[in-house]
Amino acid sequence: MSNQAFKQVKSRFELTRTKVMGAALVLVAISTIPVAAETGSPPCAPRPELLKQLSSRFKEAPVALGLAKNGSVIEVLTSDDGETWTILISQPNGPSCLVASGEGWEELKRVGAKGERGA
Repeated sequence: MSNQAFKQVKSRFELTRTKVMGAALVLVAISTIPVAAETGSPPCAPRPELLKQLSSRFKEAPVALGLAKNGSVIEVLTSDDGETWTILISQPNGPSCLVASGEGWEELKRVGAKGERGA
């Protein structure tokens, strides 16, 4: 492998690693956000209702989820083409709330050493 090709591969790996770490930090930060901020509340409703709306309006479906320390479930929903995405937090015995949404979702290949989780 030439030196220039090696630098390109290394650069691509570093960019992917940065994106993965950034996404992980965002999810950790979101898990610590109170459900209702003092300046206003995020849109909340029963989970089945939110999933139905996101499916019919944006063709979004769950692609990832995680359990926060407080028992809340954090879900990422995306459209098939990745054009739109939404992050939803569901409380253990309460409503589900939309906490973030956007455009241009890109799924990354998991990077790391053998047996290592994450990047």
